[in-house]
Amino acid sequence: MKKPYQSIDNQIIDQFPALYGGVSEFQVERYKAQFERFKKEFSACEAFVASSSGRVEVCGNHTDHNGGKVVCASINLDTLAMFLPTDNNIVHIKSEGYKDVVLDLNCNEKVELGTSLALVKGVAEGLKSRGYSVGGFNACFTSNVIGGAGISSSASFEVLIAEIFNFLYNDGKIDCQTKSIVSQFAENVYFGKPCGLLDQTAIAFGGINKLDFADKNTIKVEKIECDLSDFALVLINTGGDHSDLTDEYASIPAEMKAVAKCFGVERLVEIDKQQFLDGFSSVGEKVNDRAMLRATHFYEENERVDRLADALTSGNYSEFFDCINQSGISSLCALQNCYVSGSNIQSIPKAIYFAKNYLCGGANRVHGGGFAGSTLNVVKKENLSDFIDNVAKVYGKNNVIPLSVRTVGTIVL
Repeated sequence: MKKPYQSIDNQIIDQFPALYGGVSEFQVERYKAQFERFKKEFSACEAFVASSSGRVEVCGNHTDHNGGKVVCASINLDTLAMFLPTDNNIVHIKSEGYKDVVLDLNCNEKVELGTSLALVKGVAEGLKSRGYSVGGFNACFTSNVIGGAGISSSASFEVLIAEIFNFLYNDGKIDCQTKSIVSQFAENVYFGKPCGLLDQTAIAFGGINKLDFADKNTIKVEKIECDLSDFALVLINTGGDHSDLTDEYASIPAEMKAVAKCFGVERLVEIDKQQFLDGFSSVGEKVNDRAMLRATHFYEENERVDRLADALTSGNYSEFFDCINQSGISSLCALQNCYVSGSNIQSIPKAIYFAKNYLCGGANRVHGGGFAGSTLNVVKKENLSDFIDNVAKVYGKNNVIPLSVRTVGTIVL
């Protein structure tokens, strides 16, 4: 087992390029500040260090919950933890900007839905139900994975908790798929949000991956080797908060599954596109029009994911851009997750169409769950400075965020 660090030294800093795309004074100072905070808060002289990223969904909007395909990437924004084990079976987390989490693992009392405490409890219970060990630890967390922006701040937190239990009490034997599944379980059952498996899987594995969720028991993960050095991924945080939109998100898998049920199956992946088209008229009489459009999006989006993955592998960036743009159009028109129906607040379409004026041949689309939150923009690096400057005039520089792809998953450094 690794030994805890007594300072932020070169052994940690040398890992920054894989995490953040390089070494910056900002990250060095961030780590040092958190290390000092941990020592002060818990009267410690040393600590283990762990990092869990956010993620972007490059293509495959709302397909995972029906057994579809996604291309995703982990990013250089992360949740950072300093931690040490304890022998009292109590998890105590001091997380910047949040109420302390204190969980007695010996206690079976119910916890409040929608809380950080619920997520920790859910991860612990998910691991125990699968035969893994859990135990107490003290930790200080800090995160720059923006909440409410669609880059999976909650999944970053969940997978980090799973990795800490893995490192401290399971000799690192818990694989990435299990950490992903347990984290989703925590969010679904204990937090009360009906998310798919995309977020947790992208974060646990790291890098750029094509994910296939057709098999309920196994996520097929295919790493994509490609060169994106001439391009930047830029997130625009539109200012719309998606934290109160659970019902809107839940309607998407529910309506897709309602269509599948008309064919006698649970998920759309269990029938092929031609079967869906052959039954379009008869099934359309049993469900609403939006459900049928959302199902259409599912099949077309899966085809786009395959095209985009092939384009990245072969270096066909024109095709890569086309797939992203077409995904965005489908999300707006068929999936209908770019704004809440009937609302005149339409922050996602506004950001997409404003940014298109400065893409100069790049591509953009709604990002993540949608309805509010963020957009993903792929920009040629030669145009990056102008793109940021122009878009920042509307959204502010802090909300126009250039990202790099992180090459490693959730990790204890």
